Amino acid sequence: MLSLVAPREPFDESQECISARMKLKFSAEQNFPSRTMIQEQSDSYSVLIPGLPEDLAKICLALVPRSYFPVMGSVSKSWMAFIRSKEFIAVRKEVGKLEEWIYVLTAGVGGKGSRWEVLGSLDQKKRVLPPMPGPNKAGFGVVVLDGKLFVMAGYAADHGKEFVSDEVYLYDACLNRWTALARMNVARRDFACAEVNDMIYVAGGFGPNGNSLSSVEAYNLQQNKWTLIQSLRRPRWGCFACGVNDKLYIMGGRSSFTIGNSRSVDVYDPDRHSWEEIKRGCVMVTSHAVLDKRLFCIEWKNQRSLSTFSPTDNSWQRIPVPLTGSSSTRFCLGVLGMKILLFSLEEEPGYQTLMYDPAAPTGCEWQTSKLKPSGSCVCSVTIEA
Repeated sequence: MLSLVAPREPFDESQECISARMKLKFSAEQNFPSRTMIQEQSDSYSVLIPGLPEDLAKICLALVPRSYFPVMGSVSKSWMAFIRSKEFIAVRKEVGKLEEWIYVLTAGVGGKGSRWEVLGSLDQKKRVLPPMPGPNKAGFGVVVLDGKLFVMAGYAADHGKEFVSDEVYLYDACLNRWTALARMNVARRDFACAEVNDMIYVAGGFGPNGNSLSSVEAYNLQQNKWTLIQSLRRPRWGCFACGVNDKLYIMGGRSSFTIGNSRSVDVYDPDRHSWEEIKRGCVMVTSHAVLDKRLFCIEWKNQRSLSTFSPTDNSWQRIPVPLTGSSSTRFCLGVLGMKILLFSLEEEPGYQTLMYDPAAPTGCEWQTSKLKPSGSCVCSVTIEA
């Protein structure tokens, strides 16, 4: 059984396990539930590794490199349950073994449509995810929660007829597999979505009849349940959302066909269950990413500038994007290693992915990265596991 989980890089397992166990116990009171709760969780996993205390067994499993997780999940039901749990991610973080990979949805790869690719650090092979269940869609939403990727709703063409979906699928980055989840209460496309405090929110969009929506839903992963919450003040579509400082921000898009693009920002406070509105928004955003409690956007009319939003004072700042390759390149933003990546939306053989480091000294913020999708980038997410 040990050969199934042995990493390629040799290490002294006993010493590292014991060291990690001591570190975990030292900070247990601050980072983990009470001993009683941990024991209750441990009991639900049965015996992970016979002959080892349960907490030490969890640390040993958490020390295994991420690429072995799918094999580990097939060893036993108890291993599978632990790897799928939120506690597994917490233990890996505590022992310093979280691995950050960026997942990119690419289009036009070899004429075979879209597919999800994994771009990790430079010494890792490019991996391709199993195909998503269901028909190919557009206008869908993607969110990451607890090391899992959620792909929600959107619209698809079925025998020449478009239909709007309420389907939700989960990709488990540890086990490398897709699962169907509870459907939304309202089918929608071109909507806003984000995660805030372990809840997924979707808002606005278009419904099955082409009607604009103001409805908002919240998803609880533990209960696998969608719940309708207080609606937006007005319908909104083509918008985007982000979770910053424990609040949900919805920007961009339109609220009316006649008025034009909206600069208002709808802000939802989950603790107060209420919406407020601020006026200084960003319009026609083609891509966005959140890094270190800052929102980074690229607007359709200005692909040569990063717009950054600070929720502390609702202020905006513009950062010029250097010219590289074609001056007309459109970008899709990604995040990896506390840096912003600018993937090309167009297939340009000579293009090198731009990388922006907010923490770098002045004049050194921009570099290039060898990370590059096989085709044009549709969207990207970052998953730690």
